[in-house]
Amino acid sequence: MQQDLLNDALVALRHADLDGRPSVEIAPTSRLIAEVLRIFREHHYIEEFTFVPTGRGGKYDVRLSRRINSCGVIKPRLSVPYGRLERYEARFLPAQDFGLLVLSTSHGVLSHQKARELKIGGRLLAYVY
Repeated sequence: MQQDLLNDALVALRHADLDGRPSVEIAPTSRLIAEVLRIFREHHYIEEFTFVPTGRGGKYDVRLSRRINSCGVIKPRLSVPYGRLERYEARFLPAQDFGLLVLSTSHGVLSHQKARELKIGGRLLAYVY
């Protein structure tokens, strides 16, 4: 029984990248997984992803770009005000300006860099580097 779909999806990405596979299928799907994959694609951690309807909720076919060293969810999903984003960058990312935090904000799911530009905080969802 699956408890956290986002965690299962990110573990599948990380393991496929470590194994050297060019692509991975992620099922079951959710809109949150789609938004996180969109952010990963914008920052070139994956090449492309497409939704494939299967009649049972569908799946995502993800082409990997072999740039993921590590990725995962952040539990518990901590609320982070704008002023404390740097503290969580230092905690979850290995170096400054290396990697990405994914936040759920009032403006949608954003990277920490975009949240900093908009000067908003949110809930931490995931990290990738």
